[in-house]
Amino acid sequence: MADIPNEVRRRRTFAIISHPDAGKTTLTEKLLLFSGAIQIAGSVKARKASRHATSDWMEIEKQRGISVASSVMQMEYRDCVINLLDTPGHQDFSEDTYRVLTAVDAALMVIDAANGVEPQTRRLLQVCRARNTPILTFINKLDREVKAPLDLFDEIERELGMTVVPFTWPVGMAKFFGGVLDLRKQQMRVFAPGEDRTGGDEEVLDAADTATLTARFEGAFEQAAGEVELVQEAAPAFDEAEFLAGRQTPMFFGSAINNFGVREVLDALVDLAPPPGAKAAIQRTVQPEEPKFAGVVFKIQANMDPAHRDRIAFVRVAAGHFERGMRLKVARSGKELRPNTVVSFLSQKRELLDEAYAGDIIGIPNHGVLQLGDTLTEGESLQFTGLPFFAPEMFRSVEVADPLKTKQLKAGLTQLGEEGAIQVFRPVAGSVLLLGAVGQLQFEVVAHRLEHEYGCKARVMPSRYQVARWVTCDEADGGEKELRRFIDANAHRVAYDAVDAPTVLVEYAPELRAIESNWPKIKFHALREHAGLVFQKQLDG
Repeated sequence: MADIPNEVRRRRTFAIISHPDAGKTTLTEKLLLFSGAIQIAGSVKARKASRHATSDWMEIEKQRGISVASSVMQMEYRDCVINLLDTPGHQDFSEDTYRVLTAVDAALMVIDAANGVEPQTRRLLQVCRARNTPILTFINKLDREVKAPLDLFDEIERELGMTVVPFTWPVGMAKFFGGVLDLRKQQMRVFAPGEDRTGGDEEVLDAADTATLTARFEGAFEQAAGEVELVQEAAPAFDEAEFLAGRQTPMFFGSAINNFGVREVLDALVDLAPPPGAKAAIQRTVQPEEPKFAGVVFKIQANMDPAHRDRIAFVRVAAGHFERGMRLKVARSGKELRPNTVVSFLSQKRELLDEAYAGDIIGIPNHGVLQLGDTLTEGESLQFTGLPFFAPEMFRSVEVADPLKTKQLKAGLTQLGEEGAIQVFRPVAGSVLLLGAVGQLQFEVVAHRLEHEYGCKARVMPSRYQVARWVTCDEADGGEKELRRFIDANAHRVAYDAVDAPTVLVEYAPELRAIESNWPKIKFHALREHAGLVFQKQLDG
């Protein structure tokens, strides 16, 4: 019998979040490198010419040098199983990131030391704070000209509304960057540049030997020592309860590109990040140590293996012990699955998986049976809450350039809509499909993927719509009958999304207000929480 409580205690599941270009994907690579999951950073291949980040597997990511899809990597380090989720930094893909953040127990926030706290960092942090997610902070790029560490310390406290507790502190910066002081171990790790491999030959000096450190690093050490004194007076001691509640963040300094400061972060994740916790379902709270399996689909990705045109549902295990071939029930539809080719991930590279425990992320091949937000159990009817879908802010109509490729366009958009990469709407009246997105880059990525993954060139054209709201009606107000009356009366501006949830589309906000006043029994939602008509409280904007 599996020792479920012990296996749960060994798990650490976290996401890396940041503004674009803060070095998130580089840090992801280096964490994999230090854990021994890969041997050469930047590639699973050794040829320099063909190196790309392990976590950036999509063709468009390699071309543009950005992450546009979240990727999942599992590794073992110090007897812990670490599930690391690399999220897109670009705000146009924030929806994917928000959903990933529902599947983790902690977050690692990466901040570019030259730019400080940037807009997307704030946005992502608000999502973490709303869920009380514990956050560790890594200040990156100390090998460049950057802001003064005291200024960064103040900025993070002020901008993010969190107490910051430095665990390390930098000595110098740019070409005078000497290394970091480890404030807990009272030692200094000396900086040595080096991009690819890890070595156990780092130079570590005693922080108490101030004479040697002053002689070697001159003014940079004296300044750092003075700053540490100031900070230690101003900052409270590390408080585990405050950290776990998302109100206090341990701060680390380093240079991910040079493999510097990475091991400290990896150790802190094992030592400080919590193991999987309880997960709320509509029916009850599910504990991770429970014997029966339960999991939730938080992401679907099409064409991770372009040769096989596959679709993978990413499932966060919430409870119990998963075994390959076990019978699972999809709570929404009542359908049964017996997945035999379940995989674990190192980004696109995957391995067949025999078992998994709470906190693990497993990939189940999916052919339209599973939707985002679906709960899988061994039979119990459960529906986990909290997976958000946001009303789009931009709309485009889409047509196929070659009419003979209409079938490919429909298949491609159906699958990309299932992913949540874009929202696809089928108007009640009219045949032209509508795409909804948070940002322009999503449309470009969809057009690129339709052409390269589905073999159909699409014309993406402007649309007159600017506002969308999902519509529901309570049973007490006439329920389905009243909703049907609303849809029939507004057929020219109602469409169905990927899970057949009815949506009203309008050109201007005043038009929406007029519709709301004319239909007082209908509820209009800016947020859809689950595949199926389970909504959070109505939000206006």
